[in-house]
Amino acid sequence: MLGLIQDRPLLIQQLIEHAALNHSDTEIVSRTLEGGIHRYTYGDAHLRAKKVAEALLALGIKAGDRIGTLAWNGYRHFELYYGISGMGAVCHTINPRLFPEQIVYIVNHAEDQLLFVDLNLLPVVEKLLPQFKTVRHVVAMTDRAHLPKDLGIPNLLVYEELLADQPGRYDWPVFDERTASSLCYTSGTTGNPKGVLYSHRSTILHAYAAALPDTLNLSARSVVLPVVPMFHVNAWGLPYSAALAGAKLVFPGVALDGASLHELFEQEGVTFTAGVPTVWLALLQHMQANKLKLSTLKYAVIGGSAAPPAMIETFDRDYGVEVLHAWGMTEMSPLGSVNHPKAKHLKLSREELLDVRLKQGRPAFGVEMKIVGDGGKELPRDGKAFGDLMVRGPWVTRGYFKGEGGEIVDQDGWFATGDVATLDPDGYMQITDRSKDVIKSGGEWISSIDLENAAMAHPAVAEAAVIGIHHPKWDERPLLIVHRKPGAKLDKDEMIAFLGIKVAKWWLPDDVQFVEAIPHTATGKILKTRLREDFRDYKLPTG
Repeated sequence: MLGLIQDRPLLIQQLIEHAALNHSDTEIVSRTLEGGIHRYTYGDAHLRAKKVAEALLALGIKAGDRIGTLAWNGYRHFELYYGISGMGAVCHTINPRLFPEQIVYIVNHAEDQLLFVDLNLLPVVEKLLPQFKTVRHVVAMTDRAHLPKDLGIPNLLVYEELLADQPGRYDWPVFDERTASSLCYTSGTTGNPKGVLYSHRSTILHAYAAALPDTLNLSARSVVLPVVPMFHVNAWGLPYSAALAGAKLVFPGVALDGASLHELFEQEGVTFTAGVPTVWLALLQHMQANKLKLSTLKYAVIGGSAAPPAMIETFDRDYGVEVLHAWGMTEMSPLGSVNHPKAKHLKLSREELLDVRLKQGRPAFGVEMKIVGDGGKELPRDGKAFGDLMVRGPWVTRGYFKGEGGEIVDQDGWFATGDVATLDPDGYMQITDRSKDVIKSGGEWISSIDLENAAMAHPAVAEAAVIGIHHPKWDERPLLIVHRKPGAKLDKDEMIAFLGIKVAKWWLPDDVQFVEAIPHTATGKILKTRLREDFRDYKLPTG
């Protein structure tokens, strides 16, 4: 017997429609590339998203066509999220920080029909356009007055002119909720990037889960500033969850330096933000140097890579901001877990609570996790055993776009994340390493993440990375690579002595190398493949 409940498909356009009906005067604020601040409302955004859909139809776009975007966090990009997916096409966000050959590969692999491009990225497209095989038109995301002169892009269209020609009376179509909605490519640290194709259903379920109190805790009283780019796994789903909750949105544009972010936080009364650790390092340094405070910010989500303990503690102690340590992947839409303390943890001492906050948190309903050891045997959830982290759920991928990589889930639907982790009896997951980054020394594992976090606690360290170096006796030993803060003095002996009271003796790095900068991927993660290449011929000291 089936229930007698209406079976309405879950579609992305319903989010913006809901926001326009019930939060029509809630602001969406953007710092623009043309200069200044743009303000409008969910009601305005809904109308313009309909015009986007009408413009796409006028350009011959059909359901299922991929539409590329090369753009920063702003109101026009927000409109594209809804206009493209809402009419049945696929919104393909492209990371402009990728190498040119990667951008060419991604555009061609996706078979993008149109490219919507922000002002300062038009020169990038101008150079690469002859290599794009399927792109019919490039659309400059601006108005005619701000369009650069003498651009060598044939048949260049102007976003505002496209929308001005449309009536905005579009009726959103109803179709199967499993229809593809958006496409994001992995960062491609090994081999070519692979596409993850989300559905309307997976996106809506993810938006629901993300807004929950023990996930991102969003409401109509929230003011959300996504620092995480809209080309990075759809800004971790925030443009969808914010519309679902009716939260005010603040888009920072291209300016992500500490001064620009702090100004927007204070000016717009931001209560919630999210981004990778490198962004927060810059913000903290700016505030410390200028003796600034944060008057409204309550939550800062840190994901992408592990949040250093010193960063979590500084945000809490000096600025009254609760860090929500989070973990996820492009393959998971991306949220897998978020760290909120349970009631019993609030009775712990500050130091004990910090130990809890260092974990990547508990999965929201919908995500299942397990850890496995050799032979795929499931390991206990005791907080001590660590193994390969496996996940499954309604917003976890079951295969890459066009079948790249072959079968990537097992017969029970479990996806291997590539992370090594522990699970404890309270449901908290803690990443101990990437499987390719863990250091195996004398048959025992050393966590590069734990060593990096310990090093980051030193006041002279701006950033730290640990890689494994071949050792004739122990197989591998850790090498610590340090970028000092400007003007700071720190040598190897002082660094090793500092670590000596924080980690086991056999974990101590065999050497410390100081560098001018640590390389990062296009999504802000430490690029350990580059570090391994840079130190390929390095020999550990003997004796």
